[in-house]
Amino acid sequence: MTVFHCARCGARLSEDLTALADVPAKPAHRRVGGEARRAPSTVPRGHYAVDPDPWGAPYLPLGGRAGARPAGEQGLLVGGGSLTSAGPRNTVLVHPEDVMGLEPLPGGGNGGGCCGPTGTEGPNRACTCGVRLATLSADCLGPYELHLDPVRVYAVEGAVPPPAGVA
Repeated sequence: MTVFHCARCGARLSEDLTALADVPAKPAHRRVGGEARRAPSTVPRGHYAVDPDPWGAPYLPLGGRAGARPAGEQGLLVGGGSLTSAGPRNTVLVHPEDVMGLEPLPGGGNGGGCCGPTGTEGPNRACTCGVRLATLSADCLGPYELHLDPVRVYAVEGAVPPPAGVA
Protein backbone atom coordinates (compact mmCIF):
# COMPACT_ATOMS: atom_id res chain seq x y z
CA MET A 1 0.00 0.00 0.00
CA THR A 2 1.12 3.55 -0.72
CA VAL A 3 -0.02 6.88 0.69
CA PHE A 4 0.79 10.23 -0.96
CA HIS A 5 1.70 13.34 1.04
CA CYS A 6 2.30 17.03 0.31
CA ALA A 7 6.05 17.66 -0.05
CA ARG A 8 5.79 21.06 1.64
CA CYS A 9 3.73 20.39 4.77
CA GLY A 10 3.56 16.58 4.92
CA ALA A 11 -0.24 16.47 4.89
CA ARG A 12 -1.70 13.11 3.95
CA LEU A 13 -3.39 13.45 0.56
CA SER A 14 -4.57 9.97 -0.36
CA GLU A 15 -6.17 6.83 0.88
CA ASP A 16 -3.99 3.68 0.97
CA LEU A 17 -3.46 2.91 -2.71
CA THR A 18 -2.17 -0.07 -4.68
CA ALA A 19 0.07 0.48 -7.71
CA LEU A 20 -1.05 -0.58 -11.17
CA ALA A 21 1.60 -1.91 -13.57
CA ASP A 22 0.50 0.39 -16.40
CA VAL A 23 -1.69 3.40 -17.04
CA PRO A 24 -5.16 2.10 -17.99
CA ALA A 25 -6.77 3.10 -21.28
CA LYS A 26 -8.87 6.25 -20.94
CA PRO A 27 -12.61 5.44 -20.94
CA ALA A 28 -14.73 7.42 -23.37
CA HIS A 29 -17.20 9.99 -22.14
CA ARG A 30 -20.85 9.04 -22.39
CA ARG A 31 -23.92 10.61 -23.85
CA VAL A 32 -27.25 10.20 -22.05
CA GLY A 33 -30.37 11.57 -23.67
CA GLY A 34 -28.24 13.62 -26.07
CA GLU A 35 -26.22 15.22 -23.25
CA ALA A 36 -22.56 14.54 -22.54
CA ARG A 37 -21.76 12.88 -19.21
CA ARG A 38 -18.45 12.53 -17.40
CA ALA A 39 -16.45 9.43 -18.29
CA PRO A 40 -15.72 6.78 -15.67
CA SER A 41 -12.41 7.29 -13.87
CA THR A 42 -9.29 6.21 -15.72
CA VAL A 43 -7.95 4.56 -12.55
CA PRO A 44 -10.17 2.36 -10.35
CA ARG A 45 -10.75 3.33 -6.70
CA GLY A 46 -7.96 2.23 -4.40
CA HIS A 47 -5.26 2.26 -7.10
CA TYR A 48 -2.74 4.55 -8.76
CA ALA A 49 -0.50 4.50 -11.82
CA VAL A 50 2.60 6.48 -12.71
CA ASP A 51 2.26 8.07 -16.16
CA PRO A 52 5.71 8.09 -17.80
CA ASP A 53 4.55 10.39 -20.62
CA PRO A 54 4.43 14.18 -20.40
CA TRP A 55 0.97 15.29 -19.29
CA GLY A 56 -0.77 18.65 -19.25
CA ALA A 57 0.42 22.20 -19.78
CA PRO A 58 2.55 23.57 -21.35
CA TYR A 59 2.02 22.43 -24.93
CA LEU A 60 4.28 22.48 -27.97
CA PRO A 61 3.60 22.12 -31.70
CA LEU A 62 3.44 18.42 -32.59
CA GLY A 63 5.16 18.66 -35.99
CA GLY A 64 8.56 17.01 -36.20
CA ARG A 65 8.79 15.82 -32.58
CA ALA A 66 9.93 12.20 -32.67
CA GLY A 67 7.68 9.93 -30.60
CA ALA A 68 5.36 12.79 -29.59
CA ARG A 69 1.65 12.07 -29.40
CA PRO A 70 -1.16 14.55 -29.93
CA ALA A 71 -2.44 15.86 -26.59
CA GLY A 72 -5.90 14.67 -27.61
CA GLU A 73 -4.77 11.04 -27.30
CA GLN A 74 -4.34 11.74 -23.59
CA GLY A 75 -7.83 13.19 -23.35
CA LEU A 76 -6.56 16.78 -23.31
CA LEU A 77 -8.86 18.98 -25.36
CA VAL A 78 -6.26 21.34 -26.83
CA GLY A 79 -4.79 22.11 -30.21
CA GLY A 80 -7.12 20.07 -32.40
CA GLY A 81 -4.41 17.43 -32.91
CA SER A 82 -1.59 19.89 -33.59
CA LEU A 83 -0.14 20.12 -30.05
CA THR A 84 1.67 17.73 -27.75
CA SER A 85 2.06 17.94 -24.00
CA ALA A 86 5.35 19.19 -22.59
CA GLY A 87 4.08 18.90 -19.02
CA PRO A 88 5.67 16.87 -16.27
CA ARG A 89 6.51 13.20 -16.70
CA ASN A 90 5.75 10.58 -14.06
CA THR A 91 2.62 12.23 -12.73
CA VAL A 92 0.78 10.02 -10.26
CA LEU A 93 -2.61 9.21 -11.76
CA VAL A 94 -5.31 8.50 -9.16
CA HIS A 95 -9.07 8.23 -8.88
CA PRO A 96 -10.21 11.74 -7.83
CA GLU A 97 -12.26 10.32 -4.94
CA ASP A 98 -9.18 8.65 -3.40
CA VAL A 99 -7.63 12.03 -2.58
CA MET A 100 -8.60 14.28 0.29
CA GLY A 101 -7.79 17.77 1.50
CA LEU A 102 -7.29 19.38 -1.91
CA GLU A 103 -8.99 22.65 -2.71
CA PRO A 104 -9.83 24.38 -6.00
CA LEU A 105 -7.68 27.42 -6.72
CA PRO A 106 -9.14 30.75 -5.56
CA GLY A 107 -11.67 32.09 -8.05
CA GLY A 108 -11.74 28.77 -9.90
CA GLY A 109 -8.29 29.37 -11.46
CA ASN A 110 -7.35 26.84 -14.16
CA GLY A 111 -10.80 25.33 -13.80
CA GLY A 112 -12.21 25.96 -17.27
CA GLY A 113 -14.71 23.53 -18.74
CA CYS A 114 -18.45 23.30 -19.19
CA CYS A 115 -19.15 20.57 -16.59
CA GLY A 116 -15.91 20.56 -14.60
CA PRO A 117 -12.24 21.40 -15.04
CA THR A 118 -10.63 20.17 -18.27
CA GLY A 119 -7.17 19.94 -16.73
CA THR A 120 -5.60 21.58 -19.77
CA GLU A 121 -4.43 24.77 -18.06
CA GLY A 122 -2.13 23.26 -15.44
CA PRO A 123 -2.51 22.54 -11.75
CA ASN A 124 -5.99 23.41 -10.49
CA ARG A 125 -5.96 21.86 -7.01
CA ALA A 126 -3.92 22.88 -3.99
CA CYS A 127 -3.05 21.42 -0.60
CA THR A 128 -4.49 23.26 2.39
CA CYS A 129 -0.98 24.78 2.84
CA GLY A 130 -1.37 26.49 -0.55
CA VAL A 131 0.91 24.38 -2.78
CA ARG A 132 -0.55 23.75 -6.24
CA LEU A 133 0.14 20.05 -6.56
CA ALA A 134 -2.59 18.39 -8.58
CA THR A 135 -4.56 18.70 -11.78
CA LEU A 136 -8.14 17.48 -11.85
CA SER A 137 -9.65 16.56 -15.20
CA ALA A 138 -13.41 16.17 -14.75
CA ASP A 139 -15.16 17.78 -17.73
CA CYS A 140 -17.82 15.89 -19.65
CA LEU A 141 -15.68 15.69 -22.82
CA GLY A 142 -12.43 14.43 -21.31
CA PRO A 143 -11.11 11.85 -18.87
CA TYR A 144 -12.05 11.75 -15.19
CA GLU A 145 -8.74 11.60 -13.35
CA LEU A 146 -6.43 13.42 -10.97
CA HIS A 147 -2.72 13.89 -11.68
CA LEU A 148 -0.45 14.50 -8.69
CA ASP A 149 2.72 16.48 -9.48
CA PRO A 150 5.69 14.13 -8.87
CA VAL A 151 7.82 17.00 -7.50
CA ARG A 152 5.21 18.34 -5.07
CA VAL A 153 4.11 15.04 -3.53
CA TYR A 154 5.93 12.09 -2.04
CA ALA A 155 4.92 8.49 -1.46
CA VAL A 156 5.12 6.50 1.75
CA GLU A 157 5.32 2.82 0.89
CA GLY A 158 3.99 0.07 3.09
CA ALA A 159 1.33 2.17 4.78
CA VAL A 160 -0.66 0.01 7.13
CA PRO A 161 -4.41 0.50 7.43
CA PRO A 162 -5.59 1.42 10.93
CA PRO A 163 -7.07 -1.37 13.06
CA ALA A 164 -10.80 -2.02 12.68
CA GLY A 165 -12.88 0.61 14.42
CA VAL A 166 -10.11 3.24 14.40
CA ALA A 167 -10.47 6.21 12.08
